[in-house]
Amino acid sequence: MGRNGASSHAGNHNHADAKFAAAIKIFEVAARYFQKQNFEKAGELFEKLAEGEVPEVAAQARVHLRLCEQRTGRPRLAAKTSEDFYALGVGALNLHQLDEAFEYLKKADKLQPKREHVQYALAATQALRGNVEAALGWLQTAIALRPQNRIQARHDEDFRGLAADPRFRVLVYPQPAPVY
Repeated sequence: MGRNGASSHAGNHNHADAKFAAAIKIFEVAARYFQKQNFEKAGELFEKLAEGEVPEVAAQARVHLRLCEQRTGRPRLAAKTSEDFYALGVGALNLHQLDEAFEYLKKADKLQPKREHVQYALAATQALRGNVEAALGWLQTAIALRPQNRIQARHDEDFRGLAADPRFRVLVYPQPAPVY
């Protein structure tokens, strides 16, 4: 306890905030390298962030690091965790490598089942592959786990091929319950 009974946790928060702010600045620099297609330099920075102490930034850095790896053909980190496989899957999905994306995402789901963002990515992958039944199944699970996915799916280009399907419409535009 500090003076007047105040906790010294404020110092910890300031330190955490400073780390977060520094990580964001590095991420922004890496993103600029990425946009300029300097994937080597971007990859170096994303790798540093992926192994860093700021989990929110590390997760996004891993996704971008995988994209850099795919562009350079040189893996920097071995996939071990569900998040690693998810990042690889999203990277492959963004490159429209749908079979590869599906395999990575299935591994992510196997390591940690029923995570809404993995379910959603699996649904998007299946929608782009033209596998309507599987896409609707994964999407239904993603929505059950996180209802906001319903709104995201309404505007997601990956689901454009399902837009006319009545089952998709019922899933993302549910009827309100009657009020008695």
